[in-house]
Amino acid sequence: MNDWHTEIKRITQIQELAHQRGDDPGVKRQHEKGRLTVRERIALLLDTETFQEIGPNAGSGETDEQGNPISFTPANFVLGFGKIDGNRCVVAGEDFTVRGGSPNAAGLRKSIYAEHLALQYKVPLIRLHEGGGGSVGGTGNTNSTVGTPLYETHRFKVVAQAMAAVPVVTTALGPVAGLPAARLVAAHLSIMSEPNGQVLIAGPAVVERALGEKKTKEELGGSQVHTKNGVIDNSATSEKDAFRQTRQFLSYLPQNVWELPPVKASEDNPERSEESLRSIIPTERRRLYDMYKVLSAVLDQNTFFEIGPNFGRGQITGLARLNGIPIGVWANNCRYLAGSMTASGARKARRFIEFCETFHLPIVCFVDEPGFMIGSAAEKEGTIRDGTAAVLAAACSTVPWASVVIRRSFGVAQAAHYGADPYVIAWPSAEMGALPVEGGVAVAYHKEIAAAADPDAKRKELEEQLARTQTPMPRAQSFSMHDVVDPAKTRLTLCDWLEWVEPTLKNLLGPTSFTLRP
Repeated sequence: MNDWHTEIKRITQIQELAHQRGDDPGVKRQHEKGRLTVRERIALLLDTETFQEIGPNAGSGETDEQGNPISFTPANFVLGFGKIDGNRCVVAGEDFTVRGGSPNAAGLRKSIYAEHLALQYKVPLIRLHEGGGGSVGGTGNTNSTVGTPLYETHRFKVVAQAMAAVPVVTTALGPVAGLPAARLVAAHLSIMSEPNGQVLIAGPAVVERALGEKKTKEELGGSQVHTKNGVIDNSATSEKDAFRQTRQFLSYLPQNVWELPPVKASEDNPERSEESLRSIIPTERRRLYDMYKVLSAVLDQNTFFEIGPNFGRGQITGLARLNGIPIGVWANNCRYLAGSMTASGARKARRFIEFCETFHLPIVCFVDEPGFMIGSAAEKEGTIRDGTAAVLAAACSTVPWASVVIRRSFGVAQAAHYGADPYVIAWPSAEMGALPVEGGVAVAYHKEIAAAADPDAKRKELEEQLARTQTPMPRAQSFSMHDVVDPAKTRLTLCDWLEWVEPTLKNLLGPTSFTLRP
């Protein structure tokens, strides 16, 4: 009987060889280090039994004289479709148990294909990274041609195209270097799992050989380094926590830029009044308060997801819901450098504005901005350039934008907190002007203060006098803002605003673009 039984059997044998890694020494070492294998990670991340692998037979091996498989080394990159909360996505990651994740020939091709696949089907892309870039020994194929064809499309073009079209989330679940490190940071959210994750341009051996600098992987690229410099957005306590954050982040976002963010039924009353907000801002202007308590009181309960908490700490950014509608949230943190905008804070704000613009998320800004950070360190960091870029990002944004002036709104930096056509409300505690009173008085009245019999008393008198001119009521009466509101009614006011603007979001669908920034 002539049939394809033998060939079908060989396919099955190859697939079995590719998956029979339970007793592999590499798998054992992976588990001993407290890390999961890539297939275990995918199973933990996705909805149960939803993974559909792409290219399961990719790899290389040996056969006997009859063509039957003897051994098989799979591509050390796993790729496929899956679902998260019922929504389709592409998930991909290096197999560290084969060549330490440094790509073999088939693994490299599958890695590059991941963005193409997400773009083709317009679904989010999740990359689970653990591995190095190319090795000095190449991909293991000694008979291959050298380099890539001159006519080949730039390898990284599709990485940029994916970020402009679909949500991209990446995780560092072990050491990540070279090409995977570049792919890791090309994301809307990057997460590092502690204590195993590191991100390295080059590992300790290369660094020591080139620079004579002897450092561990953790010292070079651990979370204490990269969550503070903005390379990594969020740290996670474990791989499981990294996947929880991934799922939560994606729950606020559309599948692609041609769709709107998903609205969910809210159990939180949009008319909920928060009496605590009436006294949360101290009447003593120099005293601090907790902005996170403000956010908790206004937003749908337990929906705030912070992005980048350890970078640019004077600015708080994240995602949340108001009456079930996803929004981007930006607020000042007065507990860190008084909430002033540093160079790193400005970079964080600009990136966040452009992220919200990409996925059509209305922005709600809680303003307590004293201005750009001053001093020699701020000047050395080039704060004014990064700050101006954030201001221009806000000025060119097209998403609906609401600004709630909680306390201070001063200087050029304040302009970054208001979109092109913002809905602006203020609390009675708001102070608004070109300069904070203290700095303005020191500059404008220094001669008068110096000549006074009691300079300190004169300074205080002038500060109190000018502070009265910076209250919000004159601006509301001049119709330079929409309203001064009872702080307890902030949630209701913002939910009403979102009801007005939500029907306009459909006009924003599709890719966006960004003008040149300084």
